[in-house]
Amino acid sequence: MKRQNVDRARGLRQSMTDAERKLWHRLRNRQLCGCKFRRQHEIDHYIVDFACMEAMLIIELDGGQHAEQVSYDEHRTRHLQAKGYRVLRFWNNEALTNIESVLEVILEAVAKPPPHPSPLPAGERGQFAPESEE
Repeated sequence: MKRQNVDRARGLRQSMTDAERKLWHRLRNRQLCGCKFRRQHEIDHYIVDFACMEAMLIIELDGGQHAEQVSYDEHRTRHLQAKGYRVLRFWNNEALTNIESVLEVILEAVAKPPPHPSPLPAGERGQFAPESEE
């Protein structure tokens, strides 16, 4: 399965859409805020369009087919968010016609550090207090 995803990701990199190509041209080589982005990157069993691992940020460009697979995309996004990633979605048309606005949103997300996960489960927060010294 792993090898199949590697081959699939390689194929996707070779056949990028016009929107992906345009955004990649602006993200590659640490052009945006010095952050390293990867394209068609595998995370678990998903292949995401673009990922910045340092910022725990995923960028997805959606074409018309995504209007028909909303449930799948929502499930995928929840899975990636559960892993600690933030997911930004843009329509292909946005990247093609308004790349500067897309880059501005991405830049804001990169500049804002990812939330730090709490070391304790939600129900246990605030339950432990340091012992006072006498």
